[in-house]
Amino acid sequence: MPYNKKLEAKIDALAAAGSEKRRMFGGIGYLFNGNMGFGIHRDFLVLRLGEESAAQIVKEKGARPFDITGRPMKG
Repeated sequence: MPYNKKLEAKIDALAAAGSEKRRMFGGIGYLFNGNMGFGIHRDFLVLRLGEESAAQIVKEKGARPFDITGRPMKG
């Protein structure tokens, strides 16, 4: 399944200067100094957070760990 192009257009309009956009995990990743900060996978916005922040965010409605391999990513 391809990633959401409408979501990409919205993020592109808001993305910080200095970010680099790269195809990753079947979607798009936005990199800062070579490290992914956020991205798009299918219809989902993917955020890279610290483990403590991620533990709090996944408690929110609609949020879940990023898992495309059967092993959720940390943070």
